[in-house]
Amino acid sequence: MTNNKESKETKHSSLIVRWVSIVALTITVSFVIFSVVVYQLVSKQSMDQQQETSTNVVTTLDQTLSSIPDELEISNVIPSLSPATRRILQGGPAISKKDTKNNAFNDNLLATIYNPDINIAVYNKHREVVFTNGNAIPDLKPFSAERQNKVIKRKGHSVLVTYQKVHSEVNNKLTGYIVISNNMTYYNHLMNNLLHSVIAISLIAIIFFIVISYILVVNVVKPIKDMSKVAKKVNADPNSGARIKELHRNDELEDLAISINQMLDRMQGYIDQQKQFVGDVSHELRTPVAVIEGHLNMLERWGKDDPQILAESIDASLQEADRMKHLIQEMLDLTRAEQIDVQYPYEVTNVNEVTQRVVADMAMVHPDFKIQLDEDDLPADTEIQIYHGHLEQLLVILIDNGIKYSTDRKQIIVSAGVTKKDVNIIVQDFGEGISKEDQHKIFNRFYRVDKARTREKGGNGLGLSIAQKLVDSYHGEISVESVEGQGSQFKMRFPRLTKKKAAKLRKLNEKKEMPKSNLEA
Repeated sequence: MTNNKESKETKHSSLIVRWVSIVALTITVSFVIFSVVVYQLVSKQSMDQQQETSTNVVTTLDQTLSSIPDELEISNVIPSLSPATRRILQGGPAISKKDTKNNAFNDNLLATIYNPDINIAVYNKHREVVFTNGNAIPDLKPFSAERQNKVIKRKGHSVLVTYQKVHSEVNNKLTGYIVISNNMTYYNHLMNNLLHSVIAISLIAIIFFIVISYILVVNVVKPIKDMSKVAKKVNADPNSGARIKELHRNDELEDLAISINQMLDRMQGYIDQQKQFVGDVSHELRTPVAVIEGHLNMLERWGKDDPQILAESIDASLQEADRMKHLIQEMLDLTRAEQIDVQYPYEVTNVNEVTQRVVADMAMVHPDFKIQLDEDDLPADTEIQIYHGHLEQLLVILIDNGIKYSTDRKQIIVSAGVTKKDVNIIVQDFGEGISKEDQHKIFNRFYRVDKARTREKGGNGLGLSIAQKLVDSYHGEISVESVEGQGSQFKMRFPRLTKKKAAKLRKLNEKKEMPKSNLEA
């Protein structure tokens, strides 16, 4: 079944072949149509010129022969021609001093007789030849119109034959027929050369554009193939670090590649989060589970009959169960903190309102501590892009952390202020402080400066990790400055929202929450 599936997947036509074929077909059809149009236009113009030449000859002869009142015969046709024409027919020179200078008919008829393409035949009413200008005598075919042009093929060449009825201008009687056969040597040569040229140019152009289209298509398809290879690698191994290389194209394909890489990075991040969560749970829950299991085994063996041991075991198990509950909740918070951009993409929060509320609540919960708020440098309408519950959680984590590690001076100072682009929130305590060696580690998961004392205070080493993840998810920064024995100062910085930006985010958030409200309704 697997082999069949793979064979089906591989049986597909190449995108390059399809695109190049379409481009080649389009170009070929376009050039064929263009070539046909050009050929027909040139042919029509050249044919019109040839017809004009034949018409001029017919008209000239008709004007001459129409002066004969009787049926055309050799005896009356030849004398009607000009002296120069007779002299040429008799083998004399083309021009004579005796010719009159005003004889316009002279030049036209001479040019006609000397034209090697023009074969003239004059027929009488009995279809007998009475005049011709060469050995090739064009045949007289039946025709109905006064004048008729007909193109015939002769030995692969086009020949224009013009038929004309001759009427006497004296009595308007039919006296004979004129047949002009125009071999159109120039026309045939021109059209033959044009045909060969058009075919050659079209073939060269088609091949050239096919090559160009192939290069362009390959340039487009190659990144798609690379994307496909990366997708297959990731599909085969979700933990694969394969990514699409930078394209340096500055177009939609580069945007697509960047988006795919970002998507793969996010997927990898979720996979790593899952692994981290499972690993952390397995590691951190091992101790409380072992403690509870030890107490239960002891009770099962002999401790259940001793009320004191029973009470101690139940109390210890409940403490470990409670610690497990808090640990699991913190780990879930940490996982959610890494997915903020999905769950809370458009939330806006007033910093002043949240800080005042949290400080007041914490002061009420810890009456033995002096928790004060300094917001002199914070305008009342200061807003940042964060879910209000998360800002509350950040303040609670940092204030609670300061309370846990306090010494003699039980005081916490929360201050907030703004710069041109940022909002700064500082939580300062006067407790144990943190060594320089530990300051860059305190945001790691489950890291404890003093593990024994932290466990006594109920900490799991996840609070500051959650704080860092939340701040990073909202494009902020968190840092610490501390001196051992004097206390610590945690500083959070967030981008400050303009009123226009805040209003835009609120509208987006309303649209996002609208489907939820409709479902609830």
